[in-house]
Amino acid sequence: MMYVTAKEEEAIRECYRKLYKASTPPADFDELLKNATTNENGKKVIDYNAHEICEYEFSEIMSDVIKQYKIRSHRQDLFKNTIRLGCSPKFKKTEQ
Repeated sequence: MMYVTAKEEEAIRECYRKLYKASTPPADFDELLKNATTNENGKKVIDYNAHEICEYEFSEIMSDVIKQYKIRSHRQDLFKNTIRLGCSPKFKKTEQ
């Protein structure tokens, strides 16, 4: 994980809260975190594959959080990668 400031850490948590609230089935991220198991490395494990979100809505939520928390432009890609590679819900399959 990248080094994050306190403001960025709160933005990451807020982003996960909004992503899980918008996912199918919707979930409370704070409850998921509270009830998560811990792996052998001491990290919380959330079953993110049990939740789906459309890719467009995922991107919109991330953009909104970046604006809301005024994440600096040179840190935005790191922020996005942290969310994508973390415990975010999986993308819904699109029909072609």
